[in-house]
This record gives sequence, C-alpha cells and structure tokens, in this order.
Amino acid sequence: MAAEAKTLNAEIWRDDIKEPNYGYHIVAVSAVVFFTLSKVVLLFVPQVAQKSKWKWKNITVSFIHSIISSAWAVACFYERPDMAEDLITVFTVLSHSLTSFSVGYFVYDLYDLMRTRSSRQSVELMGHHVVIIACFMVAVGWRHYVGYAVVALLVEINSVFLHFRQLLQICGVSKFNGWYRLNSLINLATFIVFRILLLSWMTRWIVINRDAVPLVFYSMGSVGLAVMVVMNIILFYRLLRSDFISLKDTDDSSSVATAACKKSE
Repeated sequence: MAAEAKTLNAEIWRDDIKEPNYGYHIVAVSAVVFFTLSKVVLLFVPQVAQKSKWKWKNITVSFIHSIISSAWAVACFYERPDMAEDLITVFTVLSHSLTSFSVGYFVYDLYDLMRTRSSRQSVELMGHHVVIIACFMVAVGWRHYVGYAVVALLVEINSVFLHFRQLLQICGVSKFNGWYRLNSLINLATFIVFRILLLSWMTRWIVINRDAVPLVFYSMGSVGLAVMVVMNIILFYRLLRSDFISLKDTDDSSSVATAACKKSE
C-alpha cells in the first residue's frame, strides 16, 4: 500500500527537476501586464468603435495575446521537437514560461469579464477560462504535461483571425469587403486545422495514454477537452451561419430581386 502511494506521489510530484519554478511569478506578472495593456488600449480606441469601447479593448488585448502565444507555441516545438513525442515529461524554460504567460492572460480576462459582463456568451467564456486555468496550472505548478498545454495553445493560431474578424465587425467593415472575405476564408481553414483536427488529436492522445496519466489529471484533461469541443462546435456553427450561409442567402435574394427588376423592365 505504501509502495503504491509512493508511486502515485512520484507520478504527480516530479522530483527530477532541480531548477526553481518561476511559473507562479510569470503568471502574476503576465496578469498585471495584460491589465496595464488594457488601459493603454483604451487610449487608442478608433472613432468608429467609441460606442463599443469595452469590446474593442477586450478583443484587442485577446488579439495581441493570440499573436504572441501562437508564435511562441510554434517556437517551443522548433526549439525542442522531441517535446511532441513526450507531452508529459519533456519541457523547456520557453514552453513552461509560455504556459505561465497564458495563464496570466486568462486570469486577467476572467477578471475583466466578471467585472463588466454578464451575458450568456460571457458566462460561457468565463466557464472556459476557469477550466483552462485549472488544467494549465498543472503544467505551471507540477511541470507535467507542459507539452500538452503548448499543443493546446496552437489553437491561438486560429484565434488571431477569429479576433481580427471581430475587430473588423466593430469597425463596421462589410462582410462583402475583400479583406473581410479573405480573413473569413483563412479563419475557416485555420479553424478546421487548429481547432477541430487539433482537438480531435488531443482527445485521441489522452485516450491512448490513459494508463500513463494519473486519474486526477486524466479527469481534468477530459473535462477540459469536453468543454473546448462543445464550445468549438457551437462557435463553428455560428461562424458558418454568419460568414457563409447567411451571405449566400443574401446573394440569392439579391439575384432574385435583380432578375425580377429586369423582367419588369
């Protein structure tokens, strides 16, 4: 019994890392930096977004986080390619710092949402942030599954285009605008690759490696994936309906109206 407890303890608490853990410090600094950044962004709200200051600020900060974290995640795997082969124990200072940095962002954004928003969509986002923070803190505190967290952050590659889309909408850019259409297509393509396919791969990985993951972490990972999958299915449907299906219906209606006008002439 004692041997089993010792083995379980070794699985959860790593004793092979001698370097100090600065993850918590990075989380705190990151949260403060994003809070400060949000104040700076408010000083540069464009005239067309004056009626949506909070939304502009929130999405701009998220956009900046997406750009930084997506590039950072790619750099982590470039620096240590073998991390993709062992998502449990292999990590670098760069990858651990990225995970801590992103937790700081999610802490800031959760605080910002709780303080200013109570809509259904915001509540869904808050739930997402709570789950992500809980899961990522395993990587921050225990330095286990850092690679898995970095894989999850590859989702931010799509978030860059997702947030840019929202900024275009706030600025009143037409959905028929060339730049909007280009972003919509890239957004859809990266959504399929870095959300649908990536989350499918992550689900497959956690199922295959079930025996190598302690029950508590397996449960947390499963819940986190379930929340992300459900939210992304809903988001994917909303994107298709807003940027493709509804526009096709509009085009069809316009074509019918044009044909009717020509016929009456």
